[in-house]
Amino acid sequence: MRMKLVKNEPQYWEFLRSLRNDERVKDGFIQQEHITSEQHMNYMMVHGDIFYVCLVDDMPAGYIRVLGDDIGVCTHPDFQKRGVGKFMVNEIAQQYPDACARIKIKNEASIRLFESCGFKKKYFLLEKEDSSAS
Repeated sequence: MRMKLVKNEPQYWEFLRSLRNDERVKDGFIQQEHITSEQHMNYMMVHGDIFYVCLVDDMPAGYIRVLGDDIGVCTHPDFQKRGVGKFMVNEIAQQYPDACARIKIKNEASIRLFESCGFKKKYFLLEKEDSSAS
């Protein structure tokens, strides 16, 4: 299995959008809304350069992005538990040594992933729940 991390290009934009909308990974994201093609195109036009795509044997298998100092990673379910996430985090940590990961407390898979790459828990963010949402 050959893995490499490449800069995001328009040819990968639909892969990123479909992965981000995939119900199997959606729970790991803070924002849960469905992303339309138009929304995604507009976002990629502005922020596409902060994304990298992991290719496994030349097939897109996941993506990683660094926004400010925050690393976000998503591995396609077909490639999970095969070292793809760890490869992406380790590669991007070399390029952005001061970056961190802000992870939902219930996202145990991401917590394990980042810890396996040498990251340590440092803060908890506590927010008051919106009482009108009940």
